[in-house]
Amino acid sequence: MTFTRPIVITGFMGCGKTEVARSLATRLNLQMTDLDELIAQIEGRTAAQLIREEGEHSFRAIETRTLRELLESNIEGVIALGGGAWIEAANRALLEGVHALSIWLDTPFNVCWERIATSTEDRPLGRTENQTRELYLKRLPIYELARIRVQTSGAEDPDKLATLITSDMNRLNL
Repeated sequence: MTFTRPIVITGFMGCGKTEVARSLATRLNLQMTDLDELIAQIEGRTAAQLIREEGEHSFRAIETRTLRELLESNIEGVIALGGGAWIEAANRALLEGVHALSIWLDTPFNVCWERIATSTEDRPLGRTENQTRELYLKRLPIYELARIRVQTSGAEDPDKLATLITSDMNRLNL
């Protein structure tokens, strides 16, 4: 399968975007970019640090600028978006402008929360279970705008999910 436009993996924090994007990129022989990691390389601070130090609004502007620059590089690869990147209308417009294929990893909240709660990663937008659940529920209708929805239990191996995604891509003649 040859794919010449970006593929983006979206979903809530802790859903497994990075691992699935890495596996899908390997399967399709494409470059993989983690948007949050790219931001950290460029800015010298993690997404969490930027959100804590400058606020979420400022971070989202940096995120949009970084995504725009990445897409302008004519990337033919898989991009793991940060959990909130897809929520921004400006980012969805950028992705639509390059005909990116959007894939939502629909992972149950309890799985995401367990991963968030046991992770050493700083997540300033996911401090308490109630705060995180509210954010999850608020974002669900926007995640549903993705072209492909992959329902996961959270127990699947990323390679299995990559296989499901490529099957969906074939079924949809993408």
